[in-house]
Amino acid sequence: MSETSFNALLSTQIGNEFAASQQYIAIAVWFDTQALPQLAGHFYRQSIEERNHAMMLVQYRMDRDLDVVIPGIPAVQNTFGNAVEPIALALSQERQVTTQIEALFRAARADGDALGEQAMLWFLKEQVEEIASMSTLLTIAERAGDNLFDIENYIARETVGDGGVEAGAPGAAGGAL
Repeated sequence: MSETSFNALLSTQIGNEFAASQQYIAIAVWFDTQALPQLAGHFYRQSIEERNHAMMLVQYRMDRDLDVVIPGIPAVQNTFGNAVEPIALALSQERQVTTQIEALFRAARADGDALGEQAMLWFLKEQVEEIASMSTLLTIAERAGDNLFDIENYIARETVGDGGVEAGAPGAAGGAL
């Protein structure tokens, strides 16, 4: 199979998803060091979810008989001034990933790759959920101000990014975690 613009973007997106996973680990560790276990757990789960997304794209490339190259990733942000900053970064990251997935969908359509287009539909749906969830979490964090226990309580009582593998999700190379 040829290396179309969709397939080239798909290779890049594998790295983007791994980078998102690493950034979420850094956020989780920061929350852990701040003695905020609910926020830390939420972002550890988000990291696994992003890793699974990368592995779904790896599996897709293998299923389509395309070469797979696992790229390195840029450094992540590890320090934050307050609890709102890492959540705002996470929302910004999710918006960026949405733009990347939209570009993949458009490229598949332009390339006449119906299978690629169909594969991106699941990821587009997932991004709607990710942005909505992170937007809500940011709103809660901003409203909580200095009372971080309000955010902890919110996460403890609400289902926020449970990290489970959704029924109908694409298969992940090596199996989803």
